[in-house]
Amino acid sequence: MAAPPVLSLQHDFVKPELLTRALTHASTGGGPEPSPRTNERLEFLGDRVLGLIIAEMLLTQFPGEDEGHIAQRHSALVRREALARVAREINLGQHLNMARGEENSGGRDNPSLLADSCEAVIAALYLDGGLQAAADFIKTHWTPMLAEAIDPPKDAKTRLQEWAQGAGLPLPEYTEMNRSGPDHAPMFKVQASLPGFPTLDATEPSKRAAEQSAAELLLEKISHAPKD
Repeated sequence: MAAPPVLSLQHDFVKPELLTRALTHASTGGGPEPSPRTNERLEFLGDRVLGLIIAEMLLTQFPGEDEGHIAQRHSALVRREALARVAREINLGQHLNMARGEENSGGRDNPSLLADSCEAVIAALYLDGGLQAAADFIKTHWTPMLAEAIDPPKDAKTRLQEWAQGAGLPLPEYTEMNRSGPDHAPMFKVQASLPGFPTLDATEPSKRAAEQSAAELLLEKISHAPKD
């Protein structure tokens, strides 16, 4: 059996156990509660570190843009698809430690799993080498994406609203269904609805992010709907 491709992070870990933890999926934890040996808690930190560095990069790269356009660019660059893209670039899936059932169900190429694990790796870089180590990794892999869009991308809620208006439908509605978790790490479940399509929901660490994710799911459903 061939060895997996090298995981290139451009960083020598002083505490390699941090990287081991970042590469250990929750499916190995053996129970419903988060395990300190898996990467779940690191995902939370990595998300914040990525958001900070991307914000700084955008303000430097686009000094003349207003806050709204910067926010749209930021949302696109920290979303699941961008993280999964980077994870594939560094062959992250081949190095993850996961339960056999997760692997057999396609976990090594699952976009959500790859995105979460990429966040965990960013957190491990930050904890081991400080902000500079994390920033070096992020700038290496996100700078090409930064240069790809000349115009600021539209977020999912805006795109869904514009599609609904063009189709002569009422505006999409978003309903908060549930809030769970501790005060310092809440999770919001939000439902998106549009006449003629299934009601879909998403769960994210903020209500705004959950609305965006639910809108993205609805847009995906629309794109696969049969044409009249």
